[in-house]
This record gives sequence, structure tokens and C-alpha cells, in this order.
Amino acid sequence: MPPRKIIPCIGQQKLPMPLPEPPDGKEIEFRPINRPLWTENKAKLIERYLLYFVFITKHGTYIDGFAGPQEIDKVEMWAANLVLRNEPAWMRHFFLYDMDKRKVEMLKDLRTSLPVRDSKGRKINRTIEIKQGDFNQLIHDLLDSNIIGQKEATFCLLDQRTFECKWSTVESLARYKILGHNKIELYYFLPNSWQPRALAGLTKNTSLATEWWGGSDLETIKAMRPDVRMQKMCEKFKVDLGYRYVTPWPIYERENGKGAIMYYMIHATDHDEAPKLMERAYHNIVKPKETVKQLEFLFSDVSFE
Repeated sequence: MPPRKIIPCIGQQKLPMPLPEPPDGKEIEFRPINRPLWTENKAKLIERYLLYFVFITKHGTYIDGFAGPQEIDKVEMWAANLVLRNEPAWMRHFFLYDMDKRKVEMLKDLRTSLPVRDSKGRKINRTIEIKQGDFNQLIHDLLDSNIIGQKEATFCLLDQRTFECKWSTVESLARYKILGHNKIELYYFLPNSWQPRALAGLTKNTSLATEWWGGSDLETIKAMRPDVRMQKMCEKFKVDLGYRYVTPWPIYERENGKGAIMYYMIHATDHDEAPKLMERAYHNIVKPKETVKQLEFLFSDVSFE
């Protein structure tokens, strides 16, 4: 069966309005979602995508704004742990942030536990910086330092719980690269099933929601259906931030797509190949990882230049 276009669709789910097309009018074709992803596999999706990402780029920077494990006793669901143990270990620089002191200590223990050589005995050359504090503030120190080169392939995971990531932070990340270079690639957590309740509960600290959304019309945000809110958020990535491709990947409550959509992971990128890699990762997450030879064959003609 040939692939079908899912702009403006996600699998079988119609979006309320079409997302703006990329500037050149191109669309990315995806297969229908026959095996939806569930919450237990989210970290593995990130791990698998970055395996493809780094295999093509041969380098890269990884930023994780909320890097500690969301569930202390489930390291298999800890994205930073899985990404740092990926091979080939070609990602050069890691910047990991968390507010929680205990989780920061876990990140430091993770850094200490990592091998210095890969499975073939080759030395792993990388830097891992860990900071405790509010990512919304600390990220500006990193961006202002200009440590990340304009040509450096950069991926940023914004795996917040609900409202922790301010829209101004997303804007700063998106605008770091100058014209002519691909923007920092973003993977953004957008809650779905519990967000209406969370918004309704913000009767006093309304600034939390407005800073998260990047606007002052809180009542309008509250009144939106979750699917409309998701659509509007995607439009903000496209229209306000200028990303060429924005795809909201649904993550379900239980295995095989059963239960509610708990949240979306919104993938925002400028590169033509990146949405295809994410689509491949989403569909193949329950399968064994490809071997190096398989990856060489699959991506022999793919470049992130």
C-alpha cells in the first residue's frame, strides 16, 4: 500500500484545520498509524529517533530541559539514560537540566556510570554538562555563550509535565540559529487528556498558563477543545517560530493505542529528512534496533547538511 499524506491528518484522526504548508509547498508523506505508541515507550521513541539522527549527522548536540527520570524507579523510561547509552556514540555534547536536586544527583550518577569506550573498544569523545535549576532561566546562559555552532545539528527535548516550559524559552531556542542554518530541532511535550482539568484549576496562578502559552487570553485557551488547542500549538511552531515541518505524534494511555491520547509529542524541524526519521522511529519502536550495516544501507543517501 502506498503511503498517504497525513497533513492535515495524524493517522486516522482529522485535525480541525490544515497546518500551513512549508514555504516551498512540499509535504511529507507518512504511513497510517497502525500501531500507535503508548506511554511506556515514549523514551524508547526518543532513543530510536536519535539513533537515526546521529547516524546521519555523525555528530550533534542534545539539550534536555527536564532531564531527570519522571519515574525514579523506572530507568527504562528515562530518555536521558537511553540516549546516552546509544551506539554509535557520536553525539558530541549533552546539556542536561532539572530543578529537582535528587534527579540532578541521579543524572550525575548516570554520567559517572557511562562507559568511556564503546562496544568495539573505541574511546567515546563527548561532554556532558548537568545543571540544577529552572531551565527557562539557565538555557539563556547556554545560548548566550554561543558554544553551539551554527552548523551543529542540535536536538532539544522539552519533556515537561504540564506548564513548566515557558513559550519564551521555546522562542529563544527556535531563534538561536541564524538565517541559512537549520533551527534547533524541538521535541515538545503537549499534555492532552488532563490539560483541561489543569487549566481549569489555575484560578490564582494564571500567569503560569499564560507564560506557557505565550499569550494573555487564558479564557480562550481554556475554552478550546484539546484537539483544537493542539492544532493551535502546532500553528504557533509553524507561523510564529517559522519551522518548516511540525508533526504532533499521539501517545496513548495503554498499549496498542487503547485508551485516551494522554499527550502529543510535537516534532518541529526545518530539515526535509527529519520527519521521515521520526515516522520510522514511531512505527519501528517495538522492533529490535537495526544493526550498523542495516543503518548504513538505509541511510546511505541521506544527509543532514
